[in-house]
Amino acid sequence: MGATRRLMLALALALATTAAIAQDRPETAQAILAGGCFWCVEHDLESLPGVTEVVSGYTGGTRPTPTYKNYNRVDAGNPTPHVEVVQVTYDPEVLSHEALLDAFLRRIDPTDSGGQFCDRGAAYRPAIFTANPDERQAAEAALARVSQRLATETPVEIIDAAPFWPAEAYHQDYAAKNPLQYRFYRWNCGRDQRVRELWGGVAD
Repeated sequence: MGATRRLMLALALALATTAAIAQDRPETAQAILAGGCFWCVEHDLESLPGVTEVVSGYTGGTRPTPTYKNYNRVDAGNPTPHVEVVQVTYDPEVLSHEALLDAFLRRIDPTDSGGQFCDRGAAYRPAIFTANPDERQAAEAALARVSQRLATETPVEIIDAAPFWPAEAYHQDYAAKNPLQYRFYRWNCGRDQRVRELWGGVAD
């Protein structure tokens, strides 16, 4: 076999191997996180390097087609309310799942299981939804780090992933579409004040 042909075969093999690796590695990953008002969580996470999209929505409940008017209502046919969440799409080559969880937990009150800030009740409780055992292990580790840092319990729920329902269009990018209303709501709810109390500002 000539040297040129051997070189061409080696190059073809290298290209095929690279393509197979790229095919096996997802270009983006997703996480579903609950930290109270989805307007605020969306706004806080969409600026993280590596995040490509954040969508506000609902998950975790029994109502088959939740809307903003009924997602947190409980009745005989729907005993479990949905939670306000965001679905984060990100590039795992830029932002690891672990780093995303750390950033999320530093932007909420992980010590409060009864809601978040001025929003109270099950529909606003903090939670991390996990799609597989690796994600659950990462969530447990992240909560352990926070608990050690704050020297207190962190009762953030870890819940198996369930169908995600995007919220209505007027909820998406709410902070950008309604900056005055958003800033007033956020300040009045005490979100940033409590985060500064816990963390001394948002920690990197």
